[in-house]
Amino acid sequence: MSFFKKIFSKEKKETLDKGLEKSKTSFFEKMSKAVAGKSKVDDDVLDNLEEVLVTSDVGVKTTIKVIDRIEARVAKDKYLGTDELNVILREEIAGLLSETNTGNATDFELPEGTKPHVIMVVGVNGAGKTTTIGKLAYQFKKQGKKVVLGAADTFRAAAIDQLQVWADRVEVPIVKQKMGSDPASVAFDALESGVNQDADVIIIDTAGRLHNKVNLMNELTKVKRVMQKVVGDAPHDVLLVLDGSTGQNAFEQAKQFTAATEVTSLAVTKLDGTAKGGVVIGISDQFQIPVKYIGVGEGIEDLQVFNKVEFVDSFFK
Repeated sequence: MSFFKKIFSKEKKETLDKGLEKSKTSFFEKMSKAVAGKSKVDDDVLDNLEEVLVTSDVGVKTTIKVIDRIEARVAKDKYLGTDELNVILREEIAGLLSETNTGNATDFELPEGTKPHVIMVVGVNGAGKTTTIGKLAYQFKKQGKKVVLGAADTFRAAAIDQLQVWADRVEVPIVKQKMGSDPASVAFDALESGVNQDADVIIIDTAGRLHNKVNLMNELTKVKRVMQKVVGDAPHDVLLVLDGSTGQNAFEQAKQFTAATEVTSLAVTKLDGTAKGGVVIGISDQFQIPVKYIGVGEGIEDLQVFNKVEFVDSFFK
């Protein structure tokens, strides 16, 4: 049993397996058709495999990378059986993920030396942003960390109310103002409150509007600048939450937000209700931003730290 197997709990692995079930089933049904009647990996099989990867939401650019890697192995090995294709795919995709996700965390960790650790959460409305914040707060609190939430999505009253529900559920303090307030002012108050309470982590929600990228960029830049008046190097993490069930639309959201602000990590949600789990592979590769968390269920425990070894193992099991 590998080191990763030992520290990634059986319960988490079962949840991950279950969460990726639809993606895995869909992928292998397509794979079976791609290699039907073939014993050797040839040009036809590679063409079919390319189509399988693209239709599994891995994305065109990442698919071409994977196919090129497999073609190189075919050229080197001369004869490669289709029965080996699954193992090769698994190795090459794990290799791609390793280039972006250099670590292999198995638990919700905070880096040493930053207290409070400030996380600014961005993403479109409906992607699971507020739910992800609530589940993160739960996980950090479970580890004995002091957590403060900041409701800086002041564009929608529902966003403030929803975050309040999570704050009550997890039993952590929340800093909020009325709808329409200046988001930067809320963020400032949240950081000031967090510092005064000796918080370990402060999580700031932000508005999810994308209709005007310039306004979004200006707003997020202002929020960052004002936070730095309280904590000089805040935010320590800009976490972009993407809805995995939207497939290629998640790529577009990632493109828009990475253009609007400096995103440092990703959370991909709602993977349990979709066959589009391949989007994690493509987004991780194309944006060269580490996937930090994945949502594989609706339960409060079902936000997981992304572990590339376990993800690939569950996807290609």
